[in-house]
Amino acid sequence: MGDDLGEEWWKQEDGSEAEEETEQQTQPTEKTNTRTKPEKRKRATEKTVKAKKKKNNEQKECILPEKKETEDEKSAKPKRKRKKKKTITDVLATSKPKPGCPADLQKLITEYFSDKRSVIEQEELKLQDSCFLSSNDLTHSVSSYLKQVCPKWSKMQKQHTAKGSVVLLIICSSALRTIELIKQLTAFKGEAKAIKLFAKHIKVEEQVKLLQKGVTHIGVGTPGRINALIEKEGLSLCALKYLVLDWNWRDQKLRRMVDIPEVKVGLMKLLESGILTSCKVKIGLF
Repeated sequence: MGDDLGEEWWKQEDGSEAEEETEQQTQPTEKTNTRTKPEKRKRATEKTVKAKKKKNNEQKECILPEKKETEDEKSAKPKRKRKKKKTITDVLATSKPKPGCPADLQKLITEYFSDKRSVIEQEELKLQDSCFLSSNDLTHSVSSYLKQVCPKWSKMQKQHTAKGSVVLLIICSSALRTIELIKQLTAFKGEAKAIKLFAKHIKVEEQVKLLQKGVTHIGVGTPGRINALIEKEGLSLCALKYLVLDWNWRDQKLRRMVDIPEVKVGLMKLLESGILTSCKVKIGLF
């Protein structure tokens, strides 16, 4: 009896111990397995994040040197400075004033009509030396110059009786210059009547009435308004003997009348209207 009980008891004891051992062995493995799954996931995500960062850093390292090279190249290249175009004022400010001469006017006429007229027509527009008065050498005033080139003025002004025409026509660049020249004519004109011919504050119709109202000897004005009066038949060139160009005078920007585009075009139109084809009119450059 004792042996039997002993054997069965040890068997049961051994079996229970084995079961307990197996339970103890299996329980920790299950716990460890459940704990490692999230840790593995975290590690996996961390690895992927690190890999992406590493890849991005490698790409940046590859790109940055190229940018530096291009910036270095740009900084190394000398910057091209745009050359400022010299204006008429810049050129004239550095040069000494030079009096105009007949050759200057002839050159201007040739250049202006070179692409507007045929070769034969350009030959017809050339002025002979006999068509010019002596030019101002920058020592004369308006009155002293006109006294030199028009010595018989007093006789000529008495003989002039036609309305709507003038004997002497002075061309200048602006209204202010017109008023200035008329004031300076006092010593020369004597009893002759002078009229302002410019567009500022004066209508063409008003000037036509003034010209037709009485005898006018001297006209001073801008080419644009004079051309308009000729077109309106308010001003006739039939009695014109002297055409004086205010050639040497310069405005605040040091421009002569022929340096101002609209004035130059008006002057060429006036010369083309019949003065260039006739030597009855004497041209002077003041």
